[in-house]
Amino acid sequence: MITFENVTKIYGDKRAVDNLTMEISDGKVFGFIGPNGAGKTTTIKLMTGIVQPDEGVVKMNGIDISKNPLEAKRTFGFVPDAFDMYGRLTGMEYLHFMADVYGVGKEERKRLSEMYLEKLSLTHAANQQIRSYSHGMKQKIAVIGALLHDPSIWILDEPMTGLDPQSVHLLKEQMRAHADSGRTVFFSTHVLDVAERLCDEIGIIRSGKLIAKGSLEELRGGQQDDTLEEVFLELVEKGE
Repeated sequence: MITFENVTKIYGDKRAVDNLTMEISDGKVFGFIGPNGAGKTTTIKLMTGIVQPDEGVVKMNGIDISKNPLEAKRTFGFVPDAFDMYGRLTGMEYLHFMADVYGVGKEERKRLSEMYLEKLSLTHAANQQIRSYSHGMKQKIAVIGALLHDPSIWILDEPMTGLDPQSVHLLKEQMRAHADSGRTVFFSTHVLDVAERLCDEIGIIRSGKLIAKGSLEELRGGQQDDTLEEVFLELVEKGE
């Protein structure tokens, strides 16, 4: 479960996140969408502890990430939208590093690494340096590294960017299975048709404020033929 309680983050004279209150329950795939500059990235930085809120509280599985950052961070796996670190490590060295960070045993890390590398068609590149990887390959190794400690919460920022269709399909299957097992998936995306098909709930943010949250049926407000794109444009344009 992810909880935001009256969370605000200010940069200069701009409220990047403005009094955000929402709860994302276990057992759901939650899609987070909004225009560029709406506050999606800042929200993700707040929930992962990269930045601290100026007001309010962010809790991961009931743990205040500002007060107990290490304990909170062990509950989630995070895949950023850009992977630009550790270029001189091989893919396997990076996975061992991530496993060490989270205290994953040798047998478990070997089993999960081999499983995900094979599923994502990355076994052939496991012993190559990450700096030689394509964008899609970097995205794959970042996903594997985030999942090695079997976190209850997945936080994925534009996770499908650069992935080939087969890997996109596999990642969507894994996201669905993770939520169906009673755990939580939070992902931001600009691909609205993916969010429409995959998400149990959707949150829409504009100018730092959460302007809508609910299932697609709830967001439609009785207009059952509307696509998520139509719902999104209508809600965002109302505030322009």
